[in-house]
Amino acid sequence: MDEPPATGGPPRREDRLGELEADVTAPTTDLVRQTLFRGGVLSAFGYRDFRLLWSGAFLSNVGTWIHTAVLLWYVKELTGSNGWVGAVNLATFLPILFFVLYAGSLADRVDRRKLIIVTQVIMMLAALGLAIATSLGVSSLALIMVLTTLMGIAFVFNFPAWRSMVPDLVPPEDMLNGIALDAAQFNMARFIGPALGSIILGVWSIAGAFYINAASFLVVIGALMLISPLPAVQEAHVGSAWDHIKEGLGYLRHNRWAVNLLVVLGIAAVSGIALIVLLPAESKDVLHKGSWGYGWLLGAIGLGAVVGAPLVTRLSGRVREREIIKGSLLAFSFILIGLGLSHNYYLSLAMTFGIGVTFLMASASINTVLQSRVDRDMRGRIMSFYILVFQGTAPIGGLVLGLLSDRTSTPFAVLTGAVVCLVLSIVIIAVPSILRDAVSPAWKPTA
Repeated sequence: MDEPPATGGPPRREDRLGELEADVTAPTTDLVRQTLFRGGVLSAFGYRDFRLLWSGAFLSNVGTWIHTAVLLWYVKELTGSNGWVGAVNLATFLPILFFVLYAGSLADRVDRRKLIIVTQVIMMLAALGLAIATSLGVSSLALIMVLTTLMGIAFVFNFPAWRSMVPDLVPPEDMLNGIALDAAQFNMARFIGPALGSIILGVWSIAGAFYINAASFLVVIGALMLISPLPAVQEAHVGSAWDHIKEGLGYLRHNRWAVNLLVVLGIAAVSGIALIVLLPAESKDVLHKGSWGYGWLLGAIGLGAVVGAPLVTRLSGRVREREIIKGSLLAFSFILIGLGLSHNYYLSLAMTFGIGVTFLMASASINTVLQSRVDRDMRGRIMSFYILVFQGTAPIGGLVLGLLSDRTSTPFAVLTGAVVCLVLSIVIIAVPSILRDAVSPAWKPTA
């Protein structure tokens, strides 16, 4: 990593972004780069550091989704309970409820790149421990819960820093594209990972999937070692970490538009996207397709999100973010209803694809408005609130839906969540003031 000039201190944001722009306009830029990157659906790929981070993260997330898909299927086979599947999924994200606000504060006060590297190493070691235990035949539900919780704690401190760093790699005009492409790589991995996971279950072993995940962390750690994001804000923060967190809470208290966005996201997450824990039961008990069918149902959500990323980028130049949020959540609700009513595998596959498209469009738009309307030194804390209501509440919803499906049926649980999302969509459409200010300051219509 290049050292800042000895006399000039850390490079200013405008200087660093000038370097980013120079990367695009360098003499080596060819016609393809000009066409695809400059103002196009891949504009963020015009910046070297973003390309490196995106590539490393994609390969690592493929490993993570192999791990996740195999783990949830393994727990379903081990216990026969959808509630336990929800509980293991919750173990990954429960630490969010306890640590994410502090993690967001930390992301605003330390070198984000170094923090991400440390947390990636911890997650790698936890995955390796689970792989070794499984291959030795000593894995148990208790050990799974412990190691999954450890990975969850590391994830809590990783995610706010990660989300906050992505906008540091591209200029403001390409922020939405960078956020959408970052979400796309995660969801493309969500498509490829479960599909590979189902193959690994058939031709290798559960432990093999965990070993692959552990090895994949090395790729993203290598990418992080090569990039040079904007330096951490080095202002002197007076008081304790709790004072820093209260500053973020105070910001929300005086910015109702941000609270409204977070509430909308939280309701959609806890009642809609939480259905991921029901997919093993959907494939096994409703569609009778086994692990192969489950892998493709889960993967279709990721594939849909990959399609949704360039779509939301294109729409953002013509439609304000608040309208994208309203339209995509309404479509999301009807697609959930379709999944709850479906007993045909291919129709269900189409529904899960649509879930990926619509939820990505809504969440990426919310993320963009939040990040573009706050100061950089507040971004980590705001992202911690984003993660709290998204990643923190969705697993709770998954546990509730899992328990509900055990007492009733999987389709009934899916339809229950769908109705909640539909009511949410009707409310935000009928009451325009809720999302009135959900527009990026940089938004302007394109021809």
